Amino acid sequence: MAVEALAQEDIADRLHELPGWTLDGDRLARSYRLGSHFAATAMVVHIAQVQEELGHHSELTLGYNTLGMTVNTHSVGGAVTELDFRLAHRVEELAAVHGAH
Repeated sequence: MAVEALAQEDIADRLHELPGWTLDGDRLARSYRLGSHFAATAMVVHIAQVQEELGHHSELTLGYNTLGMTVNTHSVGGAVTELDFRLAHRVEELAAVHGAH
């Protein structure tokens, strides 16, 4: 499947479906707060599983009870693509399970 960069208007429209997510330069970005360091670490592991399944990986930053994520698609020069939004939606599903907000 060919991956193409999304237009800025498309990105803005799609971000409305993902509360808490923003466009930070050329990346989708989101920060989560969890109940503990262990909970944040568990969420990282689950995100890694989804990333392997999708064959698409993000930058993750683990803090004490926080998790930051940024993602773009390197194969199209670091632009935002459908793959990034697919990953973001899957992470949102995981966030609900982990009690992240």
